[in-house]
Amino acid sequence: MRLVKIGLASVNVTVGAFARNVDGALELARQMAADDVTVGVFQESLVGGYPPEDLVQWQGFVDNQWPQLERFARETASLPCVFLIGVAVAHQGLRYNCAAIVAGGKVVGLVPKEKLPTYSIFYEGRTFARGVPGMHEQFRGIPLGDYLFRFDFGIISPEVCEDIWSPEGPIRRRTYSGGELVVNLSASPFRLGHVDTRREQLATRAADFQCTIAYSNALGSNDGLIFDGGGFINQNGKPVAEEPRFRQGFAAAVVDLDRTLRLRTENTTWRSDRETWLREGGKLVPTIDCTQVVTTRRDTLRYPVPAHRSFFLPGPDTRRSGREALCEDILDALSLGVGDYFEKTRAFKVLGIALSGGRDSLLTLLVAHRYARRVRPDNPGSLIRAFYMPSRYSSDATRDAAETIARELGVPFEVIPIEEAFERELEVTRKMLGGGQPTALTEQNIQARLRAQRMWNWSNSSGGLFLQTGNMSERAVGYTTVGGDLMGALAVIANVPKTVVMYLLDYLLEQTNYEGIRKVLAKPAGPELAHNQVGEEELMPFPILDACFYLFAGEKLVPAEMLHALEAMFPEIEAERLRGYVDKFIRLFLQSIYKWVQAPLSLHIGNLDLDRERALQLPVVTSSDWTRG
Repeated sequence: MRLVKIGLASVNVTVGAFARNVDGALELARQMAADDVTVGVFQESLVGGYPPEDLVQWQGFVDNQWPQLERFARETASLPCVFLIGVAVAHQGLRYNCAAIVAGGKVVGLVPKEKLPTYSIFYEGRTFARGVPGMHEQFRGIPLGDYLFRFDFGIISPEVCEDIWSPEGPIRRRTYSGGELVVNLSASPFRLGHVDTRREQLATRAADFQCTIAYSNALGSNDGLIFDGGGFINQNGKPVAEEPRFRQGFAAAVVDLDRTLRLRTENTTWRSDRETWLREGGKLVPTIDCTQVVTTRRDTLRYPVPAHRSFFLPGPDTRRSGREALCEDILDALSLGVGDYFEKTRAFKVLGIALSGGRDSLLTLLVAHRYARRVRPDNPGSLIRAFYMPSRYSSDATRDAAETIARELGVPFEVIPIEEAFERELEVTRKMLGGGQPTALTEQNIQARLRAQRMWNWSNSSGGLFLQTGNMSERAVGYTTVGGDLMGALAVIANVPKTVVMYLLDYLLEQTNYEGIRKVLAKPAGPELAHNQVGEEELMPFPILDACFYLFAGEKLVPAEMLHALEAMFPEIEAERLRGYVDKFIRLFLQSIYKWVQAPLSLHIGNLDLDRERALQLPVVTSSDWTRG
């Protein structure tokens, strides 16, 4: 047996906070060593933080990471462990996103990332250079390139994030060259359901290439990208361990690397593929001998046996229901996003919400409170301020709902009427129109803008983080006011569809039984900027609106194709009405792009959202002519 204990660590890092990021890594490195970990795996770009974006173009941003990596090496010199940690280096005018191998107080090697994602939210090809097969260079006297590393327990094959997502990535030639333990340092953002994709992908790679994979993911939120942390150990297709997500720390498990080698001796496709690869001229990746660098301590390790003491029977099923998993993941991700933005910017002292008594602001409040409950468990409400700003159109029911939930959460709640200011602005507008009357839409927008202005005034004076509360569905079709409810410092649920907002509130009502949630849900959704406003009456039923958004913006269907899909999805609605909904959606969506590109930074929870610099890059000035064929 060759028993190896692998530790997967997640550190909540901040872009540019090199010393603090490494401090977090050092704390976990010492904890892992105390737990007899042999190989400690940290995340991609740990020293510099991720995503660094164009900061990589600053020579100082890259160069100043190296002293911190050396500090990590010095301060772990006495630990009988091997560590892999993400760092950027500048070499011969190029920047590389690397996995650094640290042992015995030294950086013994640097392996650059090869597959640079330049899709969806990623722009790595803009700033980083790619590592290439056969790259064998020196950086400060340290091997930089396509290498394996032999230690007293076996051979490590380092790689970075995207490298493992391609079957033609470095894992192929490196396992053919003897790599046993593939260590992947990742910074993979949270996306709904993506944890299952990661798990399946890693199992596939470990089986296809007959290796043990240790995968550690980044944790924390930076610029609206939320990293859920966590990690996986998989041996030759068999799941071994998972690190919990959404928390800083580490998890560890023991594997027997002799098992990996034994499985390679069997008559597998991997074995025959390796023979073909060698016969066709495949070049073996060189292995750097590090056996004299560090002596690991493995005498205390026990053979990995099932906790339920059976190799044949399944263990207890601890999986969550699909509903709980979906809702808790979204809520954990959003609360992490709010908390990290609040803490890492170092600009704010308190969280502020314009609480309307409606669904969107309620969910935003509950997300903020979830974060506050974690950092101030004794008095979470003290971190939040809620303001209810009624006009003549505000109902007693929404005020009661807002007041009730604030009381249940212990959040300070103030009523600040805008009626007097509303009338004053109407009069000013009449004067500017030369005696003419503002339109009905202008009257609605004035109310929204007054509320936003007051929230900004409060924010400026109190150091408060003004949370924007609009959802994705209504933003997509411009059912929002520039300078009004579109405004804020951070858009919390801007990428949460309206149907998901309501689903989450139903779930939270089941979990908490808050009367405030019940009162909000008892009233039809509407902005209360005019008499008896109901959102679905002014737009369309929200399930249809969200379906239109998904089909057009996500699946890239044209109206005729959208109608075909909607007829299958909503057979109870006549085709002519559905056609009207499609035409209305296309018109509103394309003419509203100018609005949502002005929205504040938003939190990302899926592959589809309305952040122009991230997922859906559309021209502001465009015509809908092309949609008609």
